[in-house]
Amino acid sequence: MVELSESPEDASRLARNPLREQIRRVLVDGLLSGRWQPGERIVERRVAAELNVSQAPVREALRELETLRLIESVPNKGARVRDFGAADMAEIYPVRAGLELVAAQLAAPRLAEDIRPLEREVEALRRATAAGDVEEEIKHSVDFHREIVRAADNSVLLHTWESLGVEVWTALSVRWLNMELHAKAADHHQITRAFRDRDPGVGQMLSDHVLNYVEAALKSRDAVG
Repeated sequence: MVELSESPEDASRLARNPLREQIRRVLVDGLLSGRWQPGERIVERRVAAELNVSQAPVREALRELETLRLIESVPNKGARVRDFGAADMAEIYPVRAGLELVAAQLAAPRLAEDIRPLEREVEALRRATAAGDVEEEIKHSVDFHREIVRAADNSVLLHTWESLGVEVWTALSVRWLNMELHAKAADHHQITRAFRDRDPGVGQMLSDHVLNYVEAALKSRDAVG
């Protein structure tokens, strides 16, 4: 449950993590765990009661998930989970690949001077993979890409990239489409080396890496099917 507390520590935490974001995390966790299946309704009033909050922040969180195309609003019926599949990735990931291509080109000089942020994420992903910690794999895989976009030092680019909900879609791809992140982890090392060595093809390398996620998801879907 989302608890509200008036202690200074909790107040600071809530300031960093707005209630809407906490509720969105709960809803996403519910999608990942299978609590809500594709086509199933998410009842705003019931969620608010379970979390002991008003319906307003729940409504805001649901709107964010609708923007990410994870749920859809049905007239007179409220929100329900979309039937997510590899076809959604086939639309989202080319957009992400294009953004990261631009990000790599802008970030290349800065990362060549200081490659440590990428090296930290590569090492953290390696440890997570060795430990079999899927949640940490997702986190550090996404954070690797986020460091590149941040290094581009372009607020519009960063905002647009974040609006794609990369972490959420990555988690859903792993959980629902059985995409294996560890199979892509070696790419991160190669991309890091390309930035360090000022390889002029690093942008295309990064773009191809992102697009390969779609191919991996399609293969996973076909294998299951």
